[in-house]
Amino acid sequence: MDFICYRDAWGIPHLRASDADALAYAQGWNAATDRAWQLENLRRRAHGTASALIGERWLHWDRLVRQARIESAAKAAFAALDPATAEWVGAYVRGVNAAMPTGAERAPELDALPEPWDPWTPLAVWHAEHLLFGGGFGAKLWRRRVAEACGEEAVDHFAMEGPEPVGSNGWLLDGAVTASGRPLLAGDPHRFLQLPGCYQQIHLACDEFDVVGLAMPGIPGIAHFGHAGTVAWGITNAMADTQDAYEERLRRNEDGTIEAFGTEGWEPAETWTETIEVAGGAPVVVEAVATARGPVVVEDARGALSLRSPLQADPDLGFAALPRLLRARTVADVDAAFDAWALPVNVVMAADTDGGLLHRTAGRVPDRDKANLRVPVPAWETRHRWDGWKPMHRSEVDRIAVMANDRGLSAPLGVEFCPPHRADRIRALLDARSDWTAEDMAAIHTDTLALTAGVLLDLLPGLDLGPEAAALRDELLAWNRRMDADSFAAQGFATFRSAIVRHLAALPQFDRLREAADAPPVFAPSLALAPRIAFALPHVLDYVAAPDRDRAIRDALEEAAGAERLPWGEAHRLEPWQDLPFGEPWPESTGGYAGDADCVLAASGAPGVTERFSRGPAARWVWDLADRSQSRWIVPFGASGVPGPHHGDQHPLWRGGELVPVVTDWDAMEEEYRMSDRTAVFERKAPGFGTVTIAPLRPAEDLDLVYGWVTEERARFWGMTGHSREHVLAIYEYLDALETHHAFLVSRDDEPIALFQTYRPEADPVGECYEVEPGDIGAHLLVAAARDRARPGFTGALMGVLAEYLFEDPANLRIVVEPDTRNDQARARLRRTGFTLGSEIELPDKTARLAFLRREDAACL
Repeated sequence: MDFICYRDAWGIPHLRASDADALAYAQGWNAATDRAWQLENLRRRAHGTASALIGERWLHWDRLVRQARIESAAKAAFAALDPATAEWVGAYVRGVNAAMPTGAERAPELDALPEPWDPWTPLAVWHAEHLLFGGGFGAKLWRRRVAEACGEEAVDHFAMEGPEPVGSNGWLLDGAVTASGRPLLAGDPHRFLQLPGCYQQIHLACDEFDVVGLAMPGIPGIAHFGHAGTVAWGITNAMADTQDAYEERLRRNEDGTIEAFGTEGWEPAETWTETIEVAGGAPVVVEAVATARGPVVVEDARGALSLRSPLQADPDLGFAALPRLLRARTVADVDAAFDAWALPVNVVMAADTDGGLLHRTAGRVPDRDKANLRVPVPAWETRHRWDGWKPMHRSEVDRIAVMANDRGLSAPLGVEFCPPHRADRIRALLDARSDWTAEDMAAIHTDTLALTAGVLLDLLPGLDLGPEAAALRDELLAWNRRMDADSFAAQGFATFRSAIVRHLAALPQFDRLREAADAPPVFAPSLALAPRIAFALPHVLDYVAAPDRDRAIRDALEEAAGAERLPWGEAHRLEPWQDLPFGEPWPESTGGYAGDADCVLAASGAPGVTERFSRGPAARWVWDLADRSQSRWIVPFGASGVPGPHHGDQHPLWRGGELVPVVTDWDAMEEEYRMSDRTAVFERKAPGFGTVTIAPLRPAEDLDLVYGWVTEERARFWGMTGHSREHVLAIYEYLDALETHHAFLVSRDDEPIALFQTYRPEADPVGECYEVEPGDIGAHLLVAAARDRARPGFTGALMGVLAEYLFEDPANLRIVVEPDTRNDQARARLRRTGFTLGSEIELPDKTARLAFLRREDAACL
């Protein structure tokens, strides 16, 4: 594949290639180079093998992934792709696999080469990352728990509106309210703040398109936020309810099979066994069950619950939308691309340079009974079946459009949404001017007004308080209600709020909700009482009896008045999400973080539990349709997952609310790497094996790959395990200068798999140790380590193709090899493939055993 990787001053990759498939290969190559550990972590989470590396804390996730059969769902979705999209995804995977040896060497978290990706792995990664992403399953468990503990009337009092503090924002300004007269789009997705980040700034360019945007590592293309020059787009979560929890009646027959009771009576259920390896512990065996609705993921005292999502109805993850978005030139193109979107369901905004504007929902939401959206429903009742998909909705844009996980366009698609406060605040701020620029958008991103603080503060006057609590009350009532990092009043308010949450959670009426939930631990965040109270606080205060409420407020204020006082930024510390089997964790933050749950700057912990936060703006972006180079963006840490200058260099700016320019001028970047489309000397499609290509080795260009191979312990018979990079480079540059010796890179389906060398024996020390015949050609082969290359027959099949290449030249009559006499495996393989063993010889660096394969004995001919 032919591509060039450039870097700008922030280390952001800018990739150029000749066509879309070559560019997908380059994107996969870059992801593995910059984020090898992140890709390995994603692959393991998608395959349900994270516990084997990280340990028991991932066991419950692995169990869910195996029960949900993410692998089989991804395979089915990949098989259903159109050929062009499948090839595009496959090119990305080949790039990942080609660069993974180099990336693994750079990743301190890895101590071994990860297993290669399968063509369908990106689809599995996408599915796993969004398995519990706002689909509604956890919320249904919570509502059932509240109804059982407190009664049905209590359920709505625990709505925030919303099951979790989401916080994503997006807005669109048409040319009537911008300085340039052209549209602006901006936003900030709020997710777990992972290190490396879940969004990667990237620039993808080829003959067909030129797009900058935020990509998800492990996924080809730019799905959520992109600027293609003439059109730009962005999304937020629509908070749609796409998953159902079905109450299942199961029975086990005498023969061990399991049946489920459905709408037509008893029906067979599928069962299978999963064995989960756990680092530092014994393997765990899981019996999994799937009914006609979906996999059973909860079994408790109430019975079994199955999970049904759109993938159970149609094996489509929406990947066909991704290459279409890259090729979009207009709003109409973006609109058509999102028609193919599946999951998760999003609100989409887009604008183009011709004045086109778009505001719509995109995805698949099942059409079914309203009860399905609220609680688990009986699988045996016909009225709870699905009946097709709900229509998506759109709206005209009148000067300004805002999306902030609120009801808006999404109202028909779910039951719980975020309160309208953030959307209303953004709209009010934008309404204040009509000359907005891209640079001005940072002020919207970082607005710290605590939008619901009045719900608590309005209850404070009139309380009978001690002197310290009364002083805190007066301070809070005079406070400007901004959660600024240097504000002592903001920290006092947060301390008071957390105390209220704890006092409310301790009320006797919530005794049953405080008990440990009888559900798999993976659903524990959905069932935790204190965070549920914190993020639904206005509704819970209305639900609790006035005497209990007032006592909780008074006691909380007294408690907060006696607590340590700090600036808000000292209490509000970032703890990014990291899973590290090896390597160094992110150092403790020095503080200085503004924002809170219901601010536009929605960086929140779990009030009542901790003010430290792991959720917040996973990126901030601004797309300028007047001039793409005036666009802005930022990520929480840096462009690279590799320790070094760009691992965390954007963090101080992100914390301070600043944005960096989007670079689009190729002359303003530095070329880092160039992979030229080398001409193969031989290519053959081997049935059941793949397409094998043999191309000349380029010593400097291929050094990272080759050095990683030849210095592994398994390559000790190659004789270079102790060599430096410079020594290895010198050897292959010397060979490259000879007419009699040649080195080649062997690839299967574009993935480098072996180092192959040929020589003329008469020009080599080997020729001095035996009687050289006319037509002799010497050869060496080093196969790279990987999972599938250890399978029986792999090396034999490869050697057959290499022999076919050598004998394609009629001048070559006999292949000569001289493996180390200690290499019993190599000699056995040579005998199996038709070689005749000769005598032992003494070479300067080893004692070798000659072996020969004549043309007439080659099975490949």
